[in-house]
Amino acid sequence: MTMADLISLKEIKRHYDVGGEVVRALDGIDLTINHNEYISIMGPSGSGKSTLMNMIGCLDTPTEGVYEFEGELVHEMDDNQLASIRNRKIGFVFQTFNLLPKATALRNVEVPLIYANMAKNDRIEKAKKALIAVGLEERMHHKPNELSGGQRQRVAIARALVNDPSILLADEPTGNLDSKSGTEIMKILDSLHANGNTIILVTHEEYIADHADRTINLFDGKIKEDRKTKKRKVAVA
Repeated sequence: MTMADLISLKEIKRHYDVGGEVVRALDGIDLTINHNEYISIMGPSGSGKSTLMNMIGCLDTPTEGVYEFEGELVHEMDDNQLASIRNRKIGFVFQTFNLLPKATALRNVEVPLIYANMAKNDRIEKAKKALIAVGLEERMHHKPNELSGGQRQRVAIARALVNDPSILLADEPTGNLDSKSGTEIMKILDSLHANGNTIILVTHEEYIADHADRTINLFDGKIKEDRKTKKRKVAVA
């Protein structure tokens, strides 16, 4: 792992015992991710892309192999250490938003800062800035059921960003949205990347993957292809 590397995976394997049969979900993954890269991970069902996302997101540890994240040895960590690195270094955006239904947008974005023991005034200010960054300054005090699907996903992106994570990990971020809202969400992710964020996007849609600089195709737990992507970005004002 060099100084420029953000993430380094070497010979990563993740095997599961299912009814006495070994399933090789990841079967020898070598992958380096640098600061400010924009990467999409693709592959058919069962290819290992969800397992790889969980591995990169420190939600799981490998059966074999070495995982370094900014010099920290993730493959040697226990559950508490994994939780710590997730809270400090990773912002998650899920297909299903995962917002607190009775809390306002502002309160939802505050949640990671509460876990980080940030003072109340500081965290409110930081949460407001994150919501402004995704264009929701007029919706801060609305609850999720008062927001559209696209607006809910913007709240989720603001929550993911509020801790200034090293990476933003987005799992099918447009999967529950109509095409117009999906396009708006991708514009926001493009803009965040342009502002220096490292984004890793898991998708099964080619046109979504084309927003990234680099696409990794998985098949049967192995990297089948790692290629530069022809850009399909839309400029954001």
